[in-house]
Amino acid sequence: METKKTSQIEMQEQKIQLVKGGFTPNQASDVVMSLLNQKINYHKLESIQQWEQNHKYDREPLKKRIQQLEAEKEIAAEFISKIKLEGKKLNIEGILVMKATE
Repeated sequence: METKKTSQIEMQEQKIQLVKGGFTPNQASDVVMSLLNQKINYHKLESIQQWEQNHKYDREPLKKRIQQLEAEKEIAAEFISKIKLEGKKLNIEGILVMKATE
């Protein structure tokens, strides 16, 4: 089988399949919460690093994003709990899309 390499100039978009499949509610909770917690921790670390470089750095945009992600965690937890009470499983599909920008 021949693999074709794409040059950096030709490649303008990359898709990564992060999650795909059926999960029990407990498994789904582990996957979703892990992803959200990782993103929250990334923003917390980014905020600290920016502040260390510049104490006048406006941390509000990152604080708001962290709050949004925390709210999404609560929504996801409620949804998964409801599905669990109904005795159902969940199908999760998560694709990360990266696009080149100027």
